[in-house]
Amino acid sequence: MTTSPTLDLPDGVEVDAPLRPGYEEILSRRALELVAALHRELEPRRQERLAARAEVVARVSAGEDLGFLPETEAVRSDPSWRVADPAPGLEDRRVEMTGPTDRKMTINAMNSGARVWLADQEDANTPLWENVVEGQINLRDAILGTISFTSPEGKEYALATTDQAQLPTIVMRPRGWHLDEKHITVDGQRVAGGLVDVALFLCASAQPQLDAGKGPYLYLPKMEHHLEARLWNDAFVLAQDALGIPQGTIRATCLIETFPAAFQMEEILYELRDHSAGLNAGRWDYLFSVIKTYRTRGADYVLPDRNAVTMTAPMMRAYTELLVSTCHRRGAHAIGGMAAFIPSKDEEVNAAAYDKVTSDKQREADDGFDGSWVAHPGMVPTCLEVFDGVLGDRPNQLDRQRDDVQVDAADLLDVASTPGEVTEQGLRANIEVAIQYLAVWLTGRGAVGINNLMEDAATAEISRSQVWQWLHQGVTLADTGEQVTRELVQRLTEEVLPGLPGDEADYAEATELFLQVAVAEDFADFLTVPAYETMP
Repeated sequence: MTTSPTLDLPDGVEVDAPLRPGYEEILSRRALELVAALHRELEPRRQERLAARAEVVARVSAGEDLGFLPETEAVRSDPSWRVADPAPGLEDRRVEMTGPTDRKMTINAMNSGARVWLADQEDANTPLWENVVEGQINLRDAILGTISFTSPEGKEYALATTDQAQLPTIVMRPRGWHLDEKHITVDGQRVAGGLVDVALFLCASAQPQLDAGKGPYLYLPKMEHHLEARLWNDAFVLAQDALGIPQGTIRATCLIETFPAAFQMEEILYELRDHSAGLNAGRWDYLFSVIKTYRTRGADYVLPDRNAVTMTAPMMRAYTELLVSTCHRRGAHAIGGMAAFIPSKDEEVNAAAYDKVTSDKQREADDGFDGSWVAHPGMVPTCLEVFDGVLGDRPNQLDRQRDDVQVDAADLLDVASTPGEVTEQGLRANIEVAIQYLAVWLTGRGAVGINNLMEDAATAEISRSQVWQWLHQGVTLADTGEQVTRELVQRLTEEVLPGLPGDEADYAEATELFLQVAVAEDFADFLTVPAYETMP
C-alpha cells in the first residue's frame, strides 16, 4: 500500500491538489521557495503587462494600427549588439520534434532522431495537475536516462541510448503569462503557471542537464511585448542566483506567435540577449492573434478559410522573412514552423502530405531558417533530408545575412491580400475541429490527431476565433451565399456532431464551451482560460 507524500511547504505557500508518490521530489521545498520568490517579485508586473494587452486591442479597435515602436528605435538601429553565442546542445537545430511530456511521448521524442525536443507543457499539453507535475518527473528521468514505460497492452518503451550527446536536447515550453496555476497559491494568490513550470523544471532538471553537457533551455510562448520578455529575463536572473548557477546558463527561444510581437522582434531579442537562443515562427497562433487583435476592423482584416491561408500569403512571407533577417543580424537562430502531418496507412494520402511537407521545409531552409518543427517522429527524416541538403556539415545558417529583406509595417499588416474565400466548408471544418479537440483537451490530453494532423490548442483558438470574426463581421459564405449568423453556426454545429467519432454525448461539454466563446457578444482572449476553470 502506498501513501500520499507530504510536502515541506515554505511560509505563505499552499498546494491544494492530490499528491502521488514521487511528487514531493518535484514539489520540493527548494522548488516551492523559488516559485514564491518569483511570484512575490514579478506578479505585480505580470498583471500590468496583461492589462497592457487589452489596451493595445482597444487602440486598434479605435482605428490605430500596430507598428514598429518609436521609443525603441535606438535598439533597432544600433548595429553593435548581438545575443549570446549558441549554448551547448543548441548549435545545430535543423530538426526539432515537438510534443507533450507524457511518459510514452517523452521516450518516443528522445528516440526520434531530432536534434531538439520541444517538451511542451503548453499548447500540446493540458494544465491538468497530474500533467504539470508528472511532466517534470518524465523530463528529469529522460535526462538521467532512467525513464521507461509499459503500456496497458504490455508494450515496453525505453531510451535507445542513455548518452545525452546522442539524444535530442530538451527545450521545455512553459505556459504563457496569461495562465494561472490554480493549485498553488502564494500569500493567498494564484501563481503564474509559466513560473511554476520554469521553477519546477529548473530545480529538478537544470543540474542534470548541466552534468550532461547541456543546460536548462526554454521555449517562451505568446508574448505580445518586449517588456514581457524583460519580465522573463528578470525571472531568469533571479532563478539563477537562487540556484547558484552562472548568469546566462538559462537560454530561451521566443515564439513570435502574436501579431504585436512581430513588430518587436529585435526588442525581444535585446531584452533576453544574455539568455537568448533565437526566435521561432509560430504560424497558427500568429493567425489567431491577427484575428484577435484586428477582429473589429472590418473586411480588410477578415481571413479566409483556415486551410486556405498558406505561408506564401504576402503577410506571412513578410513575417517569416523579417524573422530570419532579424535573427541573423543579431546572431540568433531562426526556427521555422510546424509540420503537423501524421503518417497515415493510406499511401496516397501519405505521398501528397510528404510532398507538401518537403516543399514547406525547402522554402524555410532556402529562406535561411536554421531548423524547423515536426509533430511526429515519422516526419523527422523528411525535414532532416531537406535541411541536410542546404546546411551540409554546417550546424546552422547564422552566417547568412538577409540584407535583401525589406519589410515595413504595411507588409505585416497586409491581411487583405491573403488569397482565399470564406466558405461553408471552412466554417464546418472550424466547428468540427474545435469541438473534437476540446472534447479531448478536457480529458487531459493536449495533442490530438484529427484528419491526419496533430492538432494542439492553437488549432482550436484559430478555429473558434474565425467563427467569431465571421459572425461579427457579417461575412457572406462564398459557396452558399448565406450570411454567417448565430443561427447558422448553431445549425451547422448540430449537423456536425453526429459525424464525429464516438458517442455524441461525449461532446456535450466541449460543444457548450465552443459555442460559449464562438458566438458570444464579447471575444474571449483565450479559450483555454475558461476551459481550465472547468477542469478538476
